[in-house]
Amino acid sequence: MARGGKAFRAAATGLALVARAAAGIERRRRAAIAAEPAATTARPAGPPAHEEQIPPPRRPETEEPPVPYLPTHGAFGREVHPGRPATPAEAVPWGLRVAAESTWRLLLLGAALYVVFRVVDMLRLVAFAVLASLLISALLEPTVSWLRRRGVPRSLAAAGTFLSGLAGIGLVGWFVVWQVTTNLPSVTVRVQDGVDKLRDWLVTGPLHLTQQQINDFAKQITTAINANSEQITSAGITGAQIAVEVLTAMLLAFFTTFFLLYDGEKIWNWALRGLPRHSRYAMAGAGPKAWATLTAYVRGTVCVAFIDAVCIGIGIELLGVPLALPLAVIIFLGAFVPLVGALVTGTIAVLIAAVTEGPFTALMVLVVLVAVQQLEGHILQPLILGRAVRVHPLGVVLGVAAGSIVGGIGGAIVAVPLIAVTNTVVTHLRRRNEAGQEVFVALEAAREAAAARTAGEPAVVSDPAH
Repeated sequence: MARGGKAFRAAATGLALVARAAAGIERRRRAAIAAEPAATTARPAGPPAHEEQIPPPRRPETEEPPVPYLPTHGAFGREVHPGRPATPAEAVPWGLRVAAESTWRLLLLGAALYVVFRVVDMLRLVAFAVLASLLISALLEPTVSWLRRRGVPRSLAAAGTFLSGLAGIGLVGWFVVWQVTTNLPSVTVRVQDGVDKLRDWLVTGPLHLTQQQINDFAKQITTAINANSEQITSAGITGAQIAVEVLTAMLLAFFTTFFLLYDGEKIWNWALRGLPRHSRYAMAGAGPKAWATLTAYVRGTVCVAFIDAVCIGIGIELLGVPLALPLAVIIFLGAFVPLVGALVTGTIAVLIAAVTEGPFTALMVLVVLVAVQQLEGHILQPLILGRAVRVHPLGVVLGVAAGSIVGGIGGAIVAVPLIAVTNTVVTHLRRRNEAGQEVFVALEAAREAAAARTAGEPAVVSDPAH
C-alpha cells in the first residue's frame, strides 16, 4: 500500500508540472498576440531575409469552383432552370418581336386611314368641292399676287380674277355645247351611214351573216331594253340626283375658291393656330412648299393638257373625223388625269371614227393618241413640270387607280396632286429633323467645350457623325 501511495503522489506531481508548463505557454502566447500590432507596425514591409516564405494554401484540384447564386423562382412564381429564360418575352426571338410590334402599329395606322376615308366618303360632296377649289385657286392665285404687286386692292384683284376664271369655264362649256348641237344632225346622218355599212359588211364580209340573223339580233336588243326599262328609269333618276349633286358641288367650289383667293393667308394662319404648339413651326415651313408644288403641278398640267388637246385635235381634223373641236375640248379636260386621261377620253374619237369613217380611220386615230401620249410621258411631263413634282410614273398610275376606286373621276383627278403635295411635306419635315439634329449636336459640342475651358481641362469635342 505504501508503494502504491508513493506512485500516486509521483503521478500527481508530474501532472501538476505539466499543467504549470501549459499555463506558462498559454500566457506567453497571449502576450505575443497582444504585442503583435505594435510589432507589425515597426516591422519593415518586406519579410526578413532569413525568414522562409510560406506559400499560400493551394486549393485541391478536385475542389469544385464556387457556384453563383441563381434564384429558384422567377416571375409568376415559376421555377427557373439554367437553360430557360426567366420570362416568356425573353424567349421570343428579336426579329419576331420587331415584326409583331411593327404589325400592330401598321394595323393601327390602317384603321386610322380607314376612318378618314369613311369620313371623306360620307362628306364626299364637301371634300371634292374643297379639293377642286384648291386646284382652281392654285391656278388663279399667281394672277391675284401679280395684281396686288401692281397696286390693285386685294378685294378687287380676287374678284376680278375669280370672275375671269368663271367666265373662261363658262365659255369652254358653251363652246362644247354649241359645237355638239351644230354638228349633231350631220353626225347623226354619218352614224346612220356607218351602221348601214357595218350591216352590209356583216352580210357580204367574211362572217357571211344573213339578214334574218341581223334582224333577230336587233330584236333581241330591243327586247332586252324593254325588259330592263325599270333599271334604265332608275338609272335616269340616279343620273338626275348626280346632276343635282354636281351642281351643288360646283356652287360650293366657286364659293370656296373666292374666299381662298381673298383670304387665303388668313385661313392658313387660322389653320396653323389649331395645331399643337410644337408642330406649328414645322408646318409653317412645309405649307408654302406644299402650295408651291401644287401651283407648279396645276399650271404644268394645264399646259400639258392644252398641248395634248391641240395635237390630237389637229390629227382628228386631218383624218376627217367629225366633231374635232368638241373632242379636243373633252380630251383637254381628260388630260388632267396624268398619263391615262387623254388616252381614255380619246377612245370617244376612236369610236366616232370607226362608226363614221371606217376601221382604218379609227386605227389611225388610235395611232395619233398613242403617239401624243408618248410625247407627253417622255418630253412634256419632264420638261414642263421639271423638278417641282417628283412622282415616279408607277406612283402616278397606282395613285390614279386607287383614286378612281375610292372616289371615281374626282378621285382620279386629285390623287396625283395629293401624292405630290404629301411627298413634298414629308421630304421637308425629314430634312428639317436632320438639320435640327445637326444643330443639337453642334450646340452640345460647344457646351462641352465651354465647360472644359471653365474647368481648365482640354475640350473633348464629340464627333457629329456619331
